[in-house]
Amino acid sequence: MAKKEITVQFKLQAPGGTATPAPPIGPALGQHGVNPGQFIQRFNAMSAHMKGKVIGCLVTVYKDRTFDIELKSPPASVLLKDAVKAEKGSGEPNKNKIGKVTMAQCKAIAKEKGKDLNAFDEDHAARIIAGTARSMGITVEG
Repeated sequence: MAKKEITVQFKLQAPGGTATPAPPIGPALGQHGVNPGQFIQRFNAMSAHMKGKVIGCLVTVYKDRTFDIELKSPPASVLLKDAVKAEKGSGEPNKNKIGKVTMAQCKAIAKEKGKDLNAFDEDHAARIIAGTARSMGITVEG
């Protein structure tokens, strides 16, 4: 079978299992020729196990208007906010701290993110997560 010709690839973030074609998802899909109804059905079925968590996905659209969805892990900021039970990151991370995480928690988040991080081993992946935490106003201990 011949390879399909790729028209465009783009990234989206949507709540897992509960996505709707309302903005910003619907218009982003529509401008690339993807049927929002079909996309929402497939995305919700694929991400049902992560109900409510924001999930990134890579959408590949082909010339015949078919598409593939590749799910990524939730953004590190979402996982860190869950860890400290905060609504949002700090507006002034150098002055106002919103919580604390341990290096062990950073390693656990890095393990969950797995292949989506640009790191060779678990320690370096945990340091990437710790840097994200510091930029959000979360203190990293240990």
